[in-house]
Amino acid sequence: MKRPKVGIGVAIRCDDHVLMGLRKGKHQPGVWSFPGGHLEGGESFEGCAIRETEEETGILLPSVKLWTVENTIFHAEQKHYAVVLMVADLPTGQEARVIEPEKCEKWEWFPWDKLPSPLMLGIQKVIERGLSPIGV
Repeated sequence: MKRPKVGIGVAIRCDDHVLMGLRKGKHQPGVWSFPGGHLEGGESFEGCAIRETEEETGILLPSVKLWTVENTIFHAEQKHYAVVLMVADLPTGQEARVIEPEKCEKWEWFPWDKLPSPLMLGIQKVIERGLSPIGV
């Protein structure tokens, strides 16, 4: 297995709901996940979170903050990620759109205690730890 990559995920909140996308493509198709992607060289966690959110959803986040970090290993795919999870509130007047239809089928809002299944591994792990982005 190669060295870990750094993945960034953004829990975008609106009231007690979070935005989740149904993944398409090579890595974890059919799995629900936050907006996010790979950290680029020289990029800050915040910069990556803001860039990836805009690229995937069209939402322009004015700011994000660090929530938690998870060590995730996808044994079947032989992939290892350090997943940095950020949190942000949905800016007034904005809504998620499918900007990359080859990577995401749809965006939907879910209450934190009623998330869809299956979930991306890093999100499963924060739930198992009893963490929530609501109220952070």
